[in-house]
Amino acid sequence: MYDIIVCAIDGSELSNKALKQALALAAKTGGKITAVTVTEPSVIVSPGAEMMMIDTSEIIANLDAAKAESAKTTLAEAEALASATGATIAKLHVANSTAADGILHAAKEIKADLIVMGSHGRRGLGRLLLGSQAAEVLSHSDLPVLIVK
Repeated sequence: MYDIIVCAIDGSELSNKALKQALALAAKTGGKITAVTVTEPSVIVSPGAEMMMIDTSEIIANLDAAKAESAKTTLAEAEALASATGATIAKLHVANSTAADGILHAAKEIKADLIVMGSHGRRGLGRLLLGSQAAEVLSHSDLPVLIVK
């Protein structure tokens, strides 16, 4: 039924709850899980920027590196949570994308049968799933979506 399950994670308690649901479902259906975390593009907005010239490439590179490291940690935590149940998961980091677009892109690329995600997640640098992102995935997905709250 659900052979390939994408589970969107961001390290929050709610996304861990979603992962646990995905793991339970996969155990019953024999499905495989790919944990997906998404990081948004790094942008710098400065009032009056039209009046000055600053090379922001190093700042952007540092932001991207910090987000990649955070994603690596989030995926490692998901892998540990899965291992504790005796399961194995695939891991995927989608960089420079909105959460909804990254989740939908990942699901399409791996030919998923189901998307599992929390109804909302963290804010700030580590944010992935907001209520609006869950609604976006629901409205644009051709796949079934399991929203965990």
